Amino acid sequence: MWNLVVILQSALSGLLLGGVFALLGVGFSLSWGVMKVINISHAAFGILAAYIAYWGLTLYGWDPMLSLLVSIPLLFFSGLVLHRFLIQKVTRAREIVVASMILTFGLAIVLENAMLFAWAPDERLITTAYSSRALFLGEVILKVSNLIGFGLSMAGIGGIYFFLYHTHTGKAVRATWQDPEGAALQGIPLNRVSMIAFGLAIASAGAGGVAMAYMYSFNPPAHNHWLIFLFLVVIVGGVGSVIGTAVAGLMIGLITGLSGAFLPFQWINVFLFGLLMVILLIKPEGLFRK
Repeated sequence: MWNLVVILQSALSGLLLGGVFALLGVGFSLSWGVMKVINISHAAFGILAAYIAYWGLTLYGWDPMLSLLVSIPLLFFSGLVLHRFLIQKVTRAREIVVASMILTFGLAIVLENAMLFAWAPDERLITTAYSSRALFLGEVILKVSNLIGFGLSMAGIGGIYFFLYHTHTGKAVRATWQDPEGAALQGIPLNRVSMIAFGLAIASAGAGGVAMAYMYSFNPPAHNHWLIFLFLVVIVGGVGSVIGTAVAGLMIGLITGLSGAFLPFQWINVFLFGLLMVILLIKPEGLFRK
């Protein structure tokens, strides 16, 4: 008989992890939905932001949250530059998806090797003054750092949602997402809107990377592991659905956590991607996409 405390612990830990999946997935879905660009380097930018947080804490004593004041503007600007000189040219290709995957795969390799050269392949762990603190809900234990990472993820998703649905530029992004030709006819500058969307997507990866670093150790190749889950989250949630992607991230985190309570570790990914195959067979457009 399974222990109820173990099940609750696994479920809550999975939900906290799902928040990181959700934030990273929303940014990944944003560039995929607006420009049909599948950014394989998305998670690598998250790892870069995690390193900025780590070194800010290690060298200067900055709280990881303060590092976002550096990493988010830096990654947003990097996204604008990358779009201007690389992504914009790829979107003119006949097969945008394939071309973007090849280009950003190369970009991910460059980022990974640059980080390996700069910081070595050693596992890094963000350890703050509150890393050892925990919240006790009966016998269930929730680390304060995990709660902070989850809160950061939810704040990031909320910020993206507000931008897309309550600002003029955000509404232009959604219009471009839904009907590029119609948006162009209404006078929306597609290149500028796409550039902003790509910059926002990369910046959100940075926030997601810091949230992830609150919960787990990381090294440069870790982005490959996270990228697999990004595809899973976006496909389940539906490309183009911000809310769907966020909910899918929480769902997959919950399933991952509960699976760990019932299944051997090596079977968790088998179960997750088996579930993905079933979803694609039943509803290939994703659970939350109409």
